[in-house]
Amino acid sequence: MQTEVLQTPFEAIDGLIAKQRAFFQSGATRSADFRIEALSRLKDAITGHEAEIVEALKADLGKSHEEAYLTEIAIVLQEIDYHLKHLRTWMAPEKVSTPLYMKPSSSKVRKEPLGCTLIIAPWNYPFQLTLNPLVGAISAGNCALLKPSEFTPNTAALLQRLVKEYFISAHVAVVCGDQEVGAHVLRHKFDLIFFTGSTKVGKIVMRAAAEHLTPVILELGGKSPCIVDLDANLDIAAKRIAWGKSLNAGQTCIAPDYVLVHSQIKEAFLAKLAAAFKKFYGKDPQNSPHYGRLVSEAAFDRLEALLDEGHIYYGGQVDREDRYIAPTIIDQVPVQGKLMEAELFGPLLPVLTFDALEEATELINSRARPLALYYFGKAEQGEQVLDRCISGGACLNDTIMHVGNHHLPFGGVGASGMGNYHGKNSFEAFSHQRAVVSTPAGFDLPAKYPPYRFFGLIKKLL
Repeated sequence: MQTEVLQTPFEAIDGLIAKQRAFFQSGATRSADFRIEALSRLKDAITGHEAEIVEALKADLGKSHEEAYLTEIAIVLQEIDYHLKHLRTWMAPEKVSTPLYMKPSSSKVRKEPLGCTLIIAPWNYPFQLTLNPLVGAISAGNCALLKPSEFTPNTAALLQRLVKEYFISAHVAVVCGDQEVGAHVLRHKFDLIFFTGSTKVGKIVMRAAAEHLTPVILELGGKSPCIVDLDANLDIAAKRIAWGKSLNAGQTCIAPDYVLVHSQIKEAFLAKLAAAFKKFYGKDPQNSPHYGRLVSEAAFDRLEALLDEGHIYYGGQVDREDRYIAPTIIDQVPVQGKLMEAELFGPLLPVLTFDALEEATELINSRARPLALYYFGKAEQGEQVLDRCISGGACLNDTIMHVGNHHLPFGGVGASGMGNYHGKNSFEAFSHQRAVVSTPAGFDLPAKYPPYRFFGLIKKLL
């Protein structure tokens, strides 16, 4: 498999951007037929190369066939099908009411493409998080330049080959490379930049976009909290939290980052949580075909350095050569410790306790607004938590699953991001809502012109 990072020459990048801008200006991307045909080709590229996609994800992140399909391939295919079904309806101009004082004019909103867009993808879900935004870009009638992560070179190389095979580069193209390539791309003007990744890099992207007054959609992350309340169903909570935390070896932006559990049920919960990990991956997760690997040795080193804090209740086994860290439950974690500083983005799960729900919500609110919030307990209490704590998305008595519903917007708030996508929200994210007023030329109201002879009457109508 591919091991070296591909580097697209700067001159080639410049040429691709120029070609895409000329192609968009030609109007070729505007028709529904063009967009539908392009989305259908994208679907063919995925279904026709499923085995290669799975192989690339296995090589980069150790993902099993099942996990790769469920969390990467299926999500994109569902998104394509949803857009194909609804695209013509979404594209139709929307008639809106016109005030009496503007009659006989009529008003509508046109949903128009923005132009040339840039999609910068992360390494944790390198296939899904490159192509899911692309569905929105194509659906809305844009051109798109894709920059996959250099940390997943097998997936990046495959994406570049498939896009080149199924699209003309003037419409959709892939550029590959390290931070220097990314920096060069960001020097160009785009009509929208869609970035998924860390808050640190998100700030760099936003600064670059500001130079051209380019709008941005930032899908970032943060420490997503998980509350397990006194009356939670512990069997369900343990199973769903264990699954949400160990998916992709914890390298998920909406994974439960830490657990706040009621002190009276902590011991029972921890026992059930450990049992859930064992049931999923056996006594030795390193030998499980369903447990992934960390993306790099640098990611391994960062996480391993955190294992000396708190008490390891379960897990803790490591193998640097295999980029493996077991699902690990860490108890007795200090609130101001290293484990609670930044998003962990790995299979370490710190556990803290609370005695009153207000303690848990106060801790959450003392930190940056997270991308996700999870609560296990009674629905009424869960609604109170939602009222008290702001997050990008949330689940009551579950984890992760809100990302799977394309009827729901997905995005962050504050430090966890800005802008939403998925489903119709993706179409709207990559569209400009253009206000249009149409006025008959055969009739003209004199009241709007100086010297405003009927001002008193107009004032009453306003």
